[in-house]
Amino acid sequence: MKKISIVIPAHNEEGNVALVHEKIKEVFSGLSNYDFEIIFVNDGSRDNTQQKLEELSEKFDEVKFIEFSRNFGHQPAVKAGMDHAHGNAVISMDGDLQHPPELIPEMIRKWEEGYDVVYTVRTYPKEISYFKRKTSDFFYKLLSSLSDVNLTKGGGSDFRLLDANAVEVMRNFNEDDLFLRGLTSWMGFKQTGIDFTAAERMSGESSYNLKKMIRFAFTGITAFSVKPLYIAAYLGFLFSGISVVGYALYVIYAFMAKTEISGWASLIMTIVFFGGLQLIILGIIGIYLGKIFKQVKERPNYIIKNKSF
Repeated sequence: MKKISIVIPAHNEEGNVALVHEKIKEVFSGLSNYDFEIIFVNDGSRDNTQQKLEELSEKFDEVKFIEFSRNFGHQPAVKAGMDHAHGNAVISMDGDLQHPPELIPEMIRKWEEGYDVVYTVRTYPKEISYFKRKTSDFFYKLLSSLSDVNLTKGGGSDFRLLDANAVEVMRNFNEDDLFLRGLTSWMGFKQTGIDFTAAERMSGESSYNLKKMIRFAFTGITAFSVKPLYIAAYLGFLFSGISVVGYALYVIYAFMAKTEISGWASLIMTIVFFGGLQLIILGIIGIYLGKIFKQVKERPNYIIKNKSF
């Protein structure tokens, strides 16, 4: 009997962990040929999530938990679950039921057809705001154009199935800023996608705000490409050339019009503009240097305080 491991990060999900377990158990009741385990990763929750997980673990043999010493983030939580999974395939999904467990049989069927990675392509219901849709679309376009990975529009969801061989490769990654969506695309293997519509969050509030989205975008771009460094260099050459040509034209005009070269306001604006450009370029370089600084320390992606297995 093949075993499927379900990895679920949980951050302040006390109202959802029992519900998602119940839904997954219902799904596997119709999959008699498969055994399963659910690995919840408590990512520094401040509510009663850990208490709920301990109660579920004592009551149900298939429920296991990992408790972090603090909040390390969603991506390290997913990797921690993969590091401790023992299934022939591992499915990662969120614990708020926006990733429908009813899609698991279809993912397993695709896996049995020979696919090593079965990712999901997310579409949003009409209730989702226009801003959310457009920022999501812009994120995937930006990431694909500025990095060396190609993410399908809506295909960056962390709701995916990985074969045990792909999981073993994922375990060997030792990157500080984890971007599992990009790593899954980058490492290859035979992949296919399944469409799904994101459901409403069952309980609690999402902590994934605009600030985290922007930071996540920067992580994805700088983790897989040095293109921003080239763009910074090109911008430097471009604006330096524009400034030289522009000043030369201004001098020629002044001689022809017999006017004096003046204009302190334009000079100040030019200084401010190029000062800002320099700060942008230095910021891009600083991001990469910061990544190197953190990587050479070789600190772990997460610290486990407690686990049930």
